[in-house]
Amino acid sequence: MVTTGLGPRRSAVLRLLVVAVALAGALIGALGGAAPASAHAALTGSTPAQGSVVDQAPEQVTLTFSEGVAMGDNSIRVLDPQGKRVDRGKLRNLCSDSIVKYGAGLPPGLRDGTYTVTWQAVSADSHPVAGAFTFSVGAPSKTAAPVPEQKVGGGLTGALYGIARYLAYAGFVLLVGGAAFVLACRPAAALVRSVQRLVVQGWALLAGTTIAMLLLRTPYTGSGDLADAFDLAGLQQVLITKPGAALVSRLLLLAAAALFVAVLFGTYARLQEPAEESAEEPEDGGPGEAGEAATDGAEKATEDAGQQAANAAEQARQRKDLTFGLGIGGVIVGAGLAATWALAEHASTGLQPAVAMPVDVLHLLAVATWLGGLAALVVSLYWGPPVERTAVRRFSRIAFGSVVVLVATGVYQSWRQVGSWRALTDTTYGWLLLLKAALVVVLVGIAWVSRRWTGRLAEVRTAQAEASAVRAAEARPTEAQASETGTQDSETQASEARAAEADGAAEKDRKAEKATVGVSAAARTGNGVLTDSGAPTGDSAATSDKAPAGGTTTDGETAGEEAPDPARAAQLARQQAALRTARTKRERDADPERLGLRRSVLAEAAVAVVVLVVTTVLTATEPARTEEAVKATAGGQSTTGNQPQVLSIPFDTGGPHGKGTARLDLDPGRSGSANALRLRISDPSGKAVDVPEVKVSFTQKAKKIGPLPVVPKHAGKGHWRANGIQLPVPGQWQLSLLVRTSDIDQVTETKNVKIG
Repeated sequence: MVTTGLGPRRSAVLRLLVVAVALAGALIGALGGAAPASAHAALTGSTPAQGSVVDQAPEQVTLTFSEGVAMGDNSIRVLDPQGKRVDRGKLRNLCSDSIVKYGAGLPPGLRDGTYTVTWQAVSADSHPVAGAFTFSVGAPSKTAAPVPEQKVGGGLTGALYGIARYLAYAGFVLLVGGAAFVLACRPAAALVRSVQRLVVQGWALLAGTTIAMLLLRTPYTGSGDLADAFDLAGLQQVLITKPGAALVSRLLLLAAAALFVAVLFGTYARLQEPAEESAEEPEDGGPGEAGEAATDGAEKATEDAGQQAANAAEQARQRKDLTFGLGIGGVIVGAGLAATWALAEHASTGLQPAVAMPVDVLHLLAVATWLGGLAALVVSLYWGPPVERTAVRRFSRIAFGSVVVLVATGVYQSWRQVGSWRALTDTTYGWLLLLKAALVVVLVGIAWVSRRWTGRLAEVRTAQAEASAVRAAEARPTEAQASETGTQDSETQASEARAAEADGAAEKDRKAEKATVGVSAAARTGNGVLTDSGAPTGDSAATSDKAPAGGTTTDGETAGEEAPDPARAAQLARQQAALRTARTKRERDADPERLGLRRSVLAEAAVAVVVLVVTTVLTATEPARTEEAVKATAGGQSTTGNQPQVLSIPFDTGGPHGKGTARLDLDPGRSGSANALRLRISDPSGKAVDVPEVKVSFTQKAKKIGPLPVVPKHAGKGHWRANGIQLPVPGQWQLSLLVRTSDIDQVTETKNVKIG
């Protein structure tokens, strides 16, 4: 039994791919887990505000967003303290100009207590957003309203959808970039099986992930239950949305892409095949027929040569026309596929969408041309015939142009999505963008090394050509002294010598192959195997010495009428294939320039895998400009710092009935504006109780402000209120609460509160 290990070349490929996949997995685990929280449309305000307490039930609940969203009648739900839905179930569109606002009506006569508002929407760039908050009517109360623990777009469904998005990008890159490599860089690659598989697999990957994303849209933007992927009603709703229309358009374009690929590797590939010359053997005749046969042969040869020239010209014209047609069709299909992303994601919303969408299409096409062509070059260098130097140089020039387009469009997109230098370091989107830029710089650096190797390939060819030219120039004076006949004779002799040398080499190879076959046949009586040199090992050598004289001929053929063993024949075929593969590998590795080029190109491909992962995570992250706009709306603080503050402070004065809980609501909880304070005192059972005295004060120790006293007024049993509270600066404030339950029993409790 023969045991063979992975060769160094394939081992290097596997090592680099393993490293790339490991880095991709690490990025998906570290960054992709946060994708559901990276909502692209943010809630900037609500009425009633989160955590607020209102005297009377409002007529409706309204939500304001940072950008356009898609919502339905069930997108906003209001639940009473028992968890029962109490809204009217009809969405109200309150949008005007640049303000994105939706609402849900409420019936009159709602009882006092805490109400829960849950909302869910799909932002204009196709990503789902959701949230929940509470407000109270009259006074807060306990609530049994269920709040979803899993964020929308998360869980198993969110993970599968994220993987499908990444694989869709990868399929697009392989399909478009591989086809561009064949048409623009190396037409002969249309005949290479590894390149054909790469492009076809890219098409299949993009088609499969598009169908998967179309099915996953319902649970991804809704319930999160994977079983809803086969809900036909949900699928029907998805088809009328902008993301659903984009996915359906992508499938239609992939049908056209299938026809393109069929022509590329069918008719176009056949036109790249070298022309075959056929020659007919003259029939034997008498001496009198020799002259006539020679004359007929010469005339026929002339006609054949003319016919071949005409066929070659016609084939060249067909090749040119087909290349032009495939180029135009490929650009249209590729741009259409890229547009399905541009029309449904970041570029379709926000600042300057009319400019951003064409720029995004150019960006995607540049990425596909560079990285997809790189993948085609990798498979050509490792699993195909030797790549022509001109093809490598063409790809090098096209890759440089793609990088220029990539940088120009990337700078515009970065400005559009980030907006400021500070946002690069203060937001998740900015950090991811810096990471992607660093990886692209590394990729360009490795590409520069590959370009150097390409230059060396060209220099080697140029040096050989110059040496041949020098030798030819030195030989011209001697050739000029020779007669034309002598020259022809010498050329004829030289040709005959070269032909004889070639025949000798071919005969030598045939003898070696026959010897190998002979050894393998001899091995049928033993357990030996062929080594790399073709010699038997083990018991086969001894067995072959003991074989009868007529058992095996010098050509390796078994004498007699015994049928060959199919298993042994298959083993021989595998051994010969292994020897041919090893010989081909040795010939390839003997060229140090090509070996260096293969390694540098493979390193480029490994980094490109990680770049695609970061790009996928980046498209699922809230743009920095949106996050900064939300902070600006919140007065420079985070959205949580801008919400009304609700504090529960337990106390114990130490006297009779001295235990209880104070609940304070500070609305809107913002500096520079009048805040309203509501205070409720309750006993351990939760029942509102009166106390002789309560006092409140605020202190900002960092800036040595305060204490600022607040004397709330009694508004009912267990309730106190104070209006017009001015807190001059944002930040962390200390709230002090004094509660007196008798003439001698009192306590002061403190708690920190965040003021926006």
